[in-house]
Amino acid sequence: MTAPKLAITDSDPSSTTADAVVVGTVQGPDGLALAAGSEAVNAAFDGALLDVLDAVGASGKAEEVVTVPALGKLAARVVLAVGLGKPADDGSVTEDQVRRASGAAARALSGRKRAVTTLSALHLGPAVEGTVMGSYSFTAYKSNKGDGPVARVDLVAPAEGNIRAHRATLKASTAIAEAVTATRDLVNTPPNDLFPASFADRAAALAKAEGLEVEILDEKALRKQGFGGILGVGGGSSRPPRLVRITYRGPKAGKKVALVGKGITFDTGGISIKPAAGMDEMTSDMGGAAAVIATVVLAAKLKYPLEVTAWAPMAENMPSGTAYRPGDVLTMYGGKTVEVLNTDAEGRLILSDAIVRACEDAPDYLIETSTLTGAQVVALGKRTAGVMGTEEFRDRVAAIGRAVGEQAWAMPLPDELRGDLDSKVADLANVAGHRFGGMLAAGVFLREFVAEGVTWAHIDVAGPSFHTGGPYGYTTKGGTGVPVRTMAAVLADIAANG
Repeated sequence: MTAPKLAITDSDPSSTTADAVVVGTVQGPDGLALAAGSEAVNAAFDGALLDVLDAVGASGKAEEVVTVPALGKLAARVVLAVGLGKPADDGSVTEDQVRRASGAAARALSGRKRAVTTLSALHLGPAVEGTVMGSYSFTAYKSNKGDGPVARVDLVAPAEGNIRAHRATLKASTAIAEAVTATRDLVNTPPNDLFPASFADRAAALAKAEGLEVEILDEKALRKQGFGGILGVGGGSSRPPRLVRITYRGPKAGKKVALVGKGITFDTGGISIKPAAGMDEMTSDMGGAAAVIATVVLAAKLKYPLEVTAWAPMAENMPSGTAYRPGDVLTMYGGKTVEVLNTDAEGRLILSDAIVRACEDAPDYLIETSTLTGAQVVALGKRTAGVMGTEEFRDRVAAIGRAVGEQAWAMPLPDELRGDLDSKVADLANVAGHRFGGMLAAGVFLREFVAEGVTWAHIDVAGPSFHTGGPYGYTTKGGTGVPVRTMAAVLADIAANG
């Protein structure tokens, strides 16, 4: 996609020549109110902007967009008022309220040449992120590309800080948002064009553009080194699997972090085939791999003082005469054996191989993310990720996810579920013999492959990584880019606090 050109400005937004000036509204205790940052625009309306907006039915509810003509009172043609929702008791609004409102405004500005936004005066970074993510559209396969995003957005600088700090925030926040949109591009690419080999090539191109180390294991190398899970899942496809490793070594790296992401480029369920309804959404089953690839590239762009390695096992889960079967026993990387009871529980098989290999490098932290279980959606819905793993780190990851606006909730790994994964013929089975606690059982399975002493977290984004409905906030239809911002914020937190 083509993102808007963004710039910081300290000019009066009422005198800036533009197609539109964006102001924020809130649902105050006494009804509609203007958010901070809109004072100059209101003054140009002789203090009557609120009356104008109220007359056309504006309420200030979250993501509401109301457009009114400037009537010659501004250098801009129209005022675009976007709702922030209810403020806190002190009148403040959260970063994600600004992020969501900026996303809604960016969509409404589609096709315009220039806009100026005052939302950035509230929270600059979130306004940048919301503008870039909200203006995203995937048009690679459309004959009619549409109007395209707003070409330029000037962001009114916050009163606090200096222009140098604001420009640094703009650069970092733009990089974060572009990592999200890069992930969306990969997720939205159809599976006839994004399969293990082509996915690996695209990952390598992104990494090499930032000077990162890349290793790609093809099916021959996977077989030689004993990656039985990846080979088993990918064996039914004419397009063989891959394992991609991308390494970033930051300046004065203090900690070592491994990122592991599930890269099933299409999931039919294999021999345990899925129902036809909704199977097209399984083009998104590589969202975890896309997210870790984008995150390690982002770490390089932001020069985090860490060593970060992304591991992306990639396979296409297809039914054929060479597909693995229910009842097969796979010898995983590292030697553990797994009885396959359901070929549609394939993600944990490729992830386990990658987790064992990642742990050989002795990371201080391991973060794995995947569109792993339908049970996650049943338990937490389409927008909230389930986070499992080492309890303290699990809670830290979930809290950071919520802080950046990617809903996440800490979930347990009950020890009693391990017995449900016992197998009569192998070290363990890939599913339990019942449907209860499916998300947790998958986490318990993955725990079996995490090396002792490695602090780890598993983020199940089966629901949050792909959105099938209409756009909202900064989220558009299709791939969402979740949990790139969570992982980026966790890396920043590790860099700062260990």
